[in-house]
Amino acid sequence: MKNLVTILLLLISTFGISQSKSLNASATIEDVKIQGLSVSVDVDSAEEVKSTFKIEDIKEILSSVSDNEDISFEIVCNGKPMFKEGKSRVSYKVNGNSKDIKGFLKSVKKIRKAAINYYKAK
Repeated sequence: MKNLVTILLLLISTFGISQSKSLNASATIEDVKIQGLSVSVDVDSAEEVKSTFKIEDIKEILSSVSDNEDISFEIVCNGKPMFKEGKSRVSYKVNGNSKDIKGFLKSVKKIRKAAINYYKAK
């Protein structure tokens, strides 16, 4: 019993002494740059397109992209099964460059509208 108490006291004191009392460290945060942004969204209905895909969100994402970077956006519309092999699908994709954000956003608005019209036509 005496040996057990001695071993426990040695372990406790070893763990207590080995703990660092102060930490002197510093961290630096560098600017984060996004390069080559590509976004793909799968949707199953027009409501999903409207709720998950907003132009304001795309603008916010594009604000963090570096100058002269390739960007792409894709919407994949899942339809009802047409054959035994699987679902019908249609995808709309736009490619651009961060030099022309306005033109890219104009194209993104068009494919958003086309995706909504795809579901309305069904």
